[in-house]
Amino acid sequence: MAYKSLLCVLTDSDFLEAPLAQGMALAESQDAHLDVLTLGVDRSQNGYFYAGADALMMQEMLARARSESDDIEAKCRQLLQNSELRWACDSGVAQIADLGRHVAMRARFADLVVLPKPYGPNHGTELEPTIEAALFEGQAPVLMVPEDAKPITAPETICIGWNESAEALASTRAALPFLKAAKTVHVVVIDPPVHGPNRSDPGGLLSQFLSRHGVRVEVDVISKTQPRVSDCLLRHATDKSADMIVMGAYGHSRFREAILGGATRSMLENATMPVLMAH
Repeated sequence: MAYKSLLCVLTDSDFLEAPLAQGMALAESQDAHLDVLTLGVDRSQNGYFYAGADALMMQEMLARARSESDDIEAKCRQLLQNSELRWACDSGVAQIADLGRHVAMRARFADLVVLPKPYGPNHGTELEPTIEAALFEGQAPVLMVPEDAKPITAPETICIGWNESAEALASTRAALPFLKAAKTVHVVVIDPPVHGPNRSDPGGLLSQFLSRHGVRVEVDVISKTQPRVSDCLLRHATDKSADMIVMGAYGHSRFREAILGGATRSMLENATMPVLMAH
């Protein structure tokens, strides 16, 4: 198994270098095709009040979005044109309320979507719905890349956040090309239920599944010593000098996580290393 169709969706010229470099490195190592979609986003949300909107204002916002898209596309082509990769770069304009449709249409046909970190100083509001559209409507695994992350193709150490959920299993399956190449994969189980079906061997079935794929697995059962599960997982990954974290995305609803917080949102906010997620 290998990634053969990679997709980068870029909406901000300030945050394109890390995900594009990661996509290019993966395309080379996996002999894959890299598709880059550059979108200029109209953030005015005029679609909600067209009747009272000024036509000149809408035209100005769309022209600004088109200019942003052209700028992002030019920077991407400059980085891609001298490579020997198989690649394509398309551009477009989308209103922020309609952004998910554009992203999902491309993500459905990608083995992996590489995206920038959605939260942080000066991060645009469109980065969050982009990653959610790829995960939910596109049903594609997403590799989130922080701004200062170096491209990785064969991470030596990977931590899997395992809670026996469908989301965690989907992300593990999607990460198999990385897991098989790693020297060590830690299946991290945080406070397993004392009355669960796998209480005597937490993470055992997953480690068996992975070992049959040639993955070198260790099971780490740790206590929840911090308020959030994501903090425990991130600290453990840091302690193990992990190059990547693999975890399920949005086990709770997006609305619940937006209001009350959750492991997915917290990880996307605080991760200092690439995180592969699937839903």
